[in-house]
Amino acid sequence: MESTLINQLNSGFTLFLSLLVEALPFLLLGVLFSSILNQLVDERKLLSLVPSHPLLAALFGSLVGFLFPVCECGNVPVARRFIIQGIPASAAIGFLFAAPTINPIVIWSTWIAFRDQPEIVFLRVLLSLIIATLLGWVFSFQKDLRPILQPAIARLLPPPRMNDKKTAEAGESSPLLQPGTYLLGSAEQPVRLESIPFWQTAQGFGTTDKKTSKLQKRPKIKLRSLFLRPSKERLGLMVENMVQELRELGGVLVIGSAIAALIQVAMPREIILSLGHGPVSSIVAMLLLGGVVSICSTVDAFFALSFAATFTSGSLLAFLVFGPMIDIKTVGLMLSVFKPRAVVYLMILAAQMTFILTLIVNLNLS
Repeated sequence: MESTLINQLNSGFTLFLSLLVEALPFLLLGVLFSSILNQLVDERKLLSLVPSHPLLAALFGSLVGFLFPVCECGNVPVARRFIIQGIPASAAIGFLFAAPTINPIVIWSTWIAFRDQPEIVFLRVLLSLIIATLLGWVFSFQKDLRPILQPAIARLLPPPRMNDKKTAEAGESSPLLQPGTYLLGSAEQPVRLESIPFWQTAQGFGTTDKKTSKLQKRPKIKLRSLFLRPSKERLGLMVENMVQELRELGGVLVIGSAIAALIQVAMPREIILSLGHGPVSSIVAMLLLGGVVSICSTVDAFFALSFAATFTSGSLLAFLVFGPMIDIKTVGLMLSVFKPRAVVYLMILAAQMTFILTLIVNLNLS
């Protein structure tokens, strides 16, 4: 009995260290990108690149992962910086859920693992893009994100632009804030001038009057103009920001890795794998496995490959799509940005959409 307990503790500690060592470099990479966005990027010009239509903004945010090749540990600090800088919620949420999968490193590793099944590579990217875009679009109805953010983040967030009476009413009675949802609250604060995209400031403090809306054309912006000239002061502030974010998110990562290791030791993998028969039960099993195992998205394709002979294509996709979006480490990091009810809401939506899309794959391909 004692030897079994000692072996479990050793296994748990080994898993904890492996998860931590695997995730820490990508967290560092994400914090670095976040600090660069904070100090060396002109936020108003960056905002002006985001499409105004919520669905297109969500798609834009989902595709930005090609420019920020971070896994699920590095996308949270970058998404948090996007939110603080006033980028629309649809784009920030789209990036948060798409970046771990839709980036060159993950696509390449998935291709190496599933070279004999190229449809897995294509469908992983496609399903991740669809789910992330839809999640971002759903959250675009929440005009003010502050009620669903942690207080420390909400204080840094610029208030939403209340351009007209219709927009103001939408902020107060958003469909996501009706009874029965997890999202509650509203805000009535003035707009900070620096939170308005610079291409709108010339039109009267960001108004969208019909007479002037035709004149509000976005100027062409060169990529080089997005970046501010580095200085000793900016570089010093960037390092200070990196240290602060690492101190905040590093502790959360340690706790999340410990919980993930504990669950893996307490719940043998055979229990989940025993459910992997049939088009529905196999998807459920791999959804659970993806959330529990918490493998980095850059290498999870090789883990999934070991089940390719016994599990359906849809269940493999469920693991490859849902795991990078929602696993124990990611949930811990997301709780540093969002309130628990918002995280639960995101988890349920992501799980439902993954289940439906992968079930369609099972019924048509497997």
